[in-house]
Amino acid sequence: MKYDYKWPRLLVVLAALLLAGAIFLPIWQIELSAPQYPEGLMLKIFAKGLAGDVDVVNGLNHYIGMHTLHSQDFMEFTLLPYIISTLVILGLVTAIVNKKNIYYTYTALFMFVAIISMVDFYRWEYNYGHNLDPNAAIQVPGMFYQPPLLGYKQLLNFGAFSIPDLGGWLFIVAGTLLLFAYLLLLKPKWIVLKKNKIAIAVFMLLALQSCSAGPQPIRYGRESCDFCKMTIMQKKFANEWVTDKGKVYHFDDVHCLLNFRKTDKSNGTAYINDFTEKKELLTAGDLFFVKSLELNAPMGGHFAAFESKASADDFLKNNKGEILSWQEVEGKTTNL
Repeated sequence: MKYDYKWPRLLVVLAALLLAGAIFLPIWQIELSAPQYPEGLMLKIFAKGLAGDVDVVNGLNHYIGMHTLHSQDFMEFTLLPYIISTLVILGLVTAIVNKKNIYYTYTALFMFVAIISMVDFYRWEYNYGHNLDPNAAIQVPGMFYQPPLLGYKQLLNFGAFSIPDLGGWLFIVAGTLLLFAYLLLLKPKWIVLKKNKIAIAVFMLLALQSCSAGPQPIRYGRESCDFCKMTIMQKKFANEWVTDKGKVYHFDDVHCLLNFRKTDKSNGTAYINDFTEKKELLTAGDLFFVKSLELNAPMGGHFAAFESKASADDFLKNNKGEILSWQEVEGKTTNL
């Protein structure tokens, strides 16, 4: 029985149309945040060049010896619009020809372009982050400034967050559609992809990709507080703020977290260690907080978190203070 290529054809056409949008939309973004830039700085990477706060970033990079960023210095910005346009045209031609081997070839070509592009992007970031001017005003021995390829990285007092932008997500969705088309053509016995389940499978995959990151282990004695810049030493007071985008900020005291949140406008979740040190980085909203002047927190804060109310009550048997919810603690954002 001859196999019906209707669904692979439809998926490839849709993938090609999504790629067409990536020619005009930003493909990647790198967001920089620091106390002196509460609104953050943004670099947008389009197929045709750079946009966003390029001039401001170039001014900052000058102090640490990084080369300035100029779209005309990158051959990729000349080639990439043509490469994407070629993928769009070849995708439509593949759907018209409608042959299995052509589908396979097109999918392989798409994956090759995607992999080469990411390798080239990493090489670009590596060169700019490592090839520094030896006469720069700010020099930190052993310090390099390569932004993350994907995710979050701390660079001195700047946090760098790298993630696909709208055009990049179109690329990812297009690749996912081509993968499904490929699987439909293979038809191995272990695949159960009925026509009416394809949309559900795509949705589930994209939902998994969009899940935000959770807390990360704190390296005590090595990690610095993102507010006061002191080394985090005491486990029982340590905490984190994780934004909805996956950025992770570390603090040595709830006092620092509260003051950081005065200027930080990101949405996210606070994770705080149990004062008894039995558990680490629990969701703040589930904890019981004791405010007591007898607490000797690293930066003079007077809050300790407990997993259970019984533990908080036990602490108050020998210490003066009061039990608060996280909502009540967040309301006390004045300096303690």
